[in-house]
Amino acid sequence: MKLFVRRMGQGNPVIILHGLLGLSDNWVTFGRQLAFDFEVFIPDLRNHGRSPHDPVFNFPVLVEDLHRLIDDERLDKVILIGHSLGGKIAMHFALEYPEILDKLVVVDIALRKYTQNLEHLMLMEAMMNVDFSTVHARSDAERQLEQSVHSLKLRQFLLKNIFRKDDGTLAWRVNLPVLIDSLPRMLEDVAQEKKFLKPVLLVRGGLSDYVTDADLPEMIKKFPGTTVKTFANASHWVHADVPGEFYSLVHEFMLSGSVPYNING
Repeated sequence: MKLFVRRMGQGNPVIILHGLLGLSDNWVTFGRQLAFDFEVFIPDLRNHGRSPHDPVFNFPVLVEDLHRLIDDERLDKVILIGHSLGGKIAMHFALEYPEILDKLVVVDIALRKYTQNLEHLMLMEAMMNVDFSTVHARSDAERQLEQSVHSLKLRQFLLKNIFRKDDGTLAWRVNLPVLIDSLPRMLEDVAQEKKFLKPVLLVRGGLSDYVTDADLPEMIKKFPGTTVKTFANASHWVHADVPGEFYSLVHEFMLSGSVPYNING
């Protein structure tokens, strides 16, 4: 599948992969910072943002979508950054196509299989329950969402998925029925027995339980070049909670393959 992609900057190529229910727009500010030193590509995953919808949504097709993007753009020695679901796609890709990558940055996701996260399902069901026949502005959709999504931060994240169709009505860009059906597959572990030997930065939030200390041995086994850094006061959305510190850490790693300072949990 040919993905919608935002491009900016010049230099060595960097690809940033958003997470479930996200879209490329969430990473534009960070991408613009990197674009002073790198050529940055930020795609929308299939069934997200402006990329096409398709009933198939699993790790093999998501990896091949990324491979097609790299092929189409004739990229080599790519630095790949992925958050959450995007981080799992990035790890799958690194193990499958290690020769294409130069470095890997994984943001707050582990290799293991995750149990059913009721929050994910709740968010998608809340989105499905929005009655767009009564929605004339984003504020109307927010009023409906706040009945079940009490976090303003989460509502704002979800509302970025709203767009105006050609007939003037509003709708969700994201393909919710397929994502709900595919959610169990998105929780599966990264089970390949291969290794990726190049530099890896694993960034985690100290307030998040997505990457625990128990997850680290398996990560280091498959990715022996891993450096783990924890932002103690950040949640799962590390890049949004501590944007300046996150940029400094990742930027230095991208330039040198090492990190500039210790961040302890």
